[in-house]
Amino acid sequence: MQIKKVELVELNAENWYECCQLEVSENQKSHIEPNAISIAQSKFESSLKPFAIQFEGKTVGFLMFNTIEEELSGYWIYRIMVDKNFQQKGIGKIATQLMIEEMSKIPNAKKIVVGYHPENLGAHNLYLSLGFIDYGNRFGKEMAVVLDIK
Repeated sequence: MQIKKVELVELNAENWYECCQLEVSENQKSHIEPNAISIAQSKFESSLKPFAIQFEGKTVGFLMFNTIEEELSGYWIYRIMVDKNFQQKGIGKIATQLMIEEMSKIPNAKKIVVGYHPENLGAHNLYLSLGFIDYGNRFGKEMAVVLDIK
């Protein structure tokens, strides 16, 4: 898949509703909040940056990250999802790589952290393939993995 076909577009008046309509597969629903919750959260926490994931100009996913340092001295990925009809095409991996590039521009950012449910094997394999390391950090029901970027 060409990276040019996948792009991140800041959430705006034209794409927010499309993001709200996206869904993960039934077996993934217990692992992630609905996009509408994340979008609402971003309106109350100004450090959160939400984006639509577009593939060939169509909104197919949603992601959001924090621009302030949090636990584990890192900048956290809050959400990343690809609609059930567009999964298994490499879109999520490319979008995550683009998000890492975007997060690497944050001044003084040295680590990116993401938490996910241990049973979410898709997330586990994705983050492992991108160089995230599990140092054994746990937050409630989620495990947190870390990527050193500088």
